[in-house]
Amino acid sequence: MSALFDLSGKVALVTGARSGIGQALALALAEAGADIAGLGSSAMPETAAAIQATGRRFTEFRYNLSRKVDFAKVVAEIVAAFGGLDILVNNAGITRRGPALELSEQDWDDVLSVNLRSAFFLSQAAARHMVETRRAGRIINIASMMSFQGGIRIAPYTASKHGIAGITKIMANELAPNGITVNAIAPGYVATDNTAILQKDPDRMRQILERIPAGRWAEPSELATAALFLASPASGYVNGAIIPVDGGWLSR
Repeated sequence: MSALFDLSGKVALVTGARSGIGQALALALAEAGADIAGLGSSAMPETAAAIQATGRRFTEFRYNLSRKVDFAKVVAEIVAAFGGLDILVNNAGITRRGPALELSEQDWDDVLSVNLRSAFFLSQAAARHMVETRRAGRIINIASMMSFQGGIRIAPYTASKHGIAGITKIMANELAPNGITVNAIAPGYVATDNTAILQKDPDRMRQILERIPAGRWAEPSELATAALFLASPASGYVNGAIIPVDGGWLSR
């Protein structure tokens, strides 16, 4: 059975791989045999060291996704460095918190640019390479509970994660004939930098924990098995799915 999840010889691009969920998923893919390209706006020394310790290759690609990026160039650089690209994990994400009546256009544009625009156009560039090289590619988007719900005080984030659900489905429909699957993971509450403000708010922490049947937040590493499944040869008939990893949040 272990061969079903063997990623030896594969190349994976993970955005937002410096810490948190992105770092955990990059490490999991490396431990399964994949070489890793990490894309982010700052250095990733801890991620690099952890992946290199597995014996896999890691190369960092520095881009700020809140600005316009030539994603065809990004993919070309990764292909030149690694010889190909088989797996894309669109994990990079930011949020801006505040009442919907007070959020600025800049808040909206920043969040949608990083969370949604970059995910679509990077997927487009990666899929073009996969189609041209006849690779059975895998695209994995990081969605959210806010792909299903509204939440409070995070209007741009909620809009972006609803958008992630939508592009996951449309790209799955269009890319399936080429042997490329497009799926998403919808994490519940995970202890990361993005949720630090919630973790420091005792009232919100109490409200959140009361809603989670598991009674706790997730660690980033707990998303690894879902990512390995969606990245592996074993998941070839899973397409357009959004898999919650939420401790039972949506069941309440």
